[in-house]
Amino acid sequence: MPQDMPPTGGYNPVQYKRNLPFRGFRPAFYLLAMGTVMTYGMYKIGQGIRESNELAREKMWARIHLIPALQAEEDRDQVRRYFADQAREKELLGSNTRVYNSDRFVRPTFAVTPEHVTK
Repeated sequence: MPQDMPPTGGYNPVQYKRNLPFRGFRPAFYLLAMGTVMTYGMYKIGQGIRESNELAREKMWARIHLIPALQAEEDRDQVRRYFADQAREKELLGSNTRVYNSDRFVRPTFAVTPEHVTK
């Protein structure tokens, strides 16, 4: 019986290395892309905070400039209530009766209380 011999030219080389296909980009590219996205996000957050601060400042100054008008409105309401009270007292008590012991003006105070809700 003849002995088996290697083929002419020898056997093919044995493949011992892993033959994995290339998948995705290099890690440095992912790191650079992540850094770019985060930098852009921080920039937009900074712009939003700056705009929010500007809107808050504008709102505060609008309120500051409205205070005199609101105070004048409150004063007019106080005067209207005062004269209405005077007229009501004159109607109820007559012109000779004095309600207070002094002529000194005391600014009226009004307390707003919530209505009681019963369940």
